[in-house]
Amino acid sequence: MYEKEFKKEYKLILKAIKEYDNICVFRHQRPDGDAFGTQMGLVTWLKDNFPNKTIHYVGNNTSTYGEDLFPYMEVVEDDFFEKDFLAIIVDTGNTKRIDDDRWQKAKLKVKFDHHPPVEQYGDINVVANEIAACAELIADFCFYYSKKYPVSKLAATYLATGIITDSGRFQFESANDVTFKTFAKLLECGVLPFKDIYLKLYAKDISSLVFQKFALNNMVFTEGGLAYYILKQKDLDELGIDNERGKEHLSLMSNINGVEIWFCITEISEKNEFRVSIRSKLIDISGVASKYRGGGHKQASGATLYNLEEELPLMIKDLEELIKNEVR
Repeated sequence: MYEKEFKKEYKLILKAIKEYDNICVFRHQRPDGDAFGTQMGLVTWLKDNFPNKTIHYVGNNTSTYGEDLFPYMEVVEDDFFEKDFLAIIVDTGNTKRIDDDRWQKAKLKVKFDHHPPVEQYGDINVVANEIAACAELIADFCFYYSKKYPVSKLAATYLATGIITDSGRFQFESANDVTFKTFAKLLECGVLPFKDIYLKLYAKDISSLVFQKFALNNMVFTEGGLAYYILKQKDLDELGIDNERGKEHLSLMSNINGVEIWFCITEISEKNEFRVSIRSKLIDISGVASKYRGGGHKQASGATLYNLEEELPLMIKDLEELIKNEVR
């Protein structure tokens, strides 16, 4: 589907995979379903088809997804990174967000991504910033060579999970005909979405329900078309959750009439900052996110605030201005 655009890069990447005996797949910090799905889908495809190579995956674990959906990350000793190895970095727009600095030691670096190309840090870059999920891009690469190197059900399940989560369960505007065609090809590999993905993705425990109650009770709505909730450290402590789960109930605000942009703010006390996750129905919010030390996609971005009392009113004003301009 994207092979015409990236045919040259795909050939170079396969050549590198064949050449290097040691390969490590990296992804971004605070991983979402697409980061995990893309990483593990590629790792599984590599291990299935190149069993004689040493293939690792790294990054910090998160409480957002259980081990039923994605495996825990490997602990890879420094010795591995002293060898000549190929680094494949997925779903990460800039070097600052790569989870594990040891990618820098790689002999060759490949970037697969769907974020705006802020930083082309790879020796080979495959970037399609208008697509719904980076998992689409990895699936396209794997299917391009599937006659010789097939895509297993497990690899397809990981990639399908990435597409489902980053497309907002196919609700985001970025989910187009190519998204569905790619997903259909993954289903042909034997993926059963309900059994293999949705049952695990939507599994909840009591703490999640208590958190949901908190989010509903503490939502703030502005006359300018915004909705948001704030989680300070004391709230996280009382709810018994960590800050990685801050945006778990962000979607509760997604389908409310009159709300065009919604966000949640989570305190990261160890860094003395507040993480902001922003979403919109149609409005491009990436510019405002970038203004507040973040960025991302048009309808799904992140930002960072250092002083909540001073910066939150300013960010609200900027977001409401976007809505006003859209109405005009």
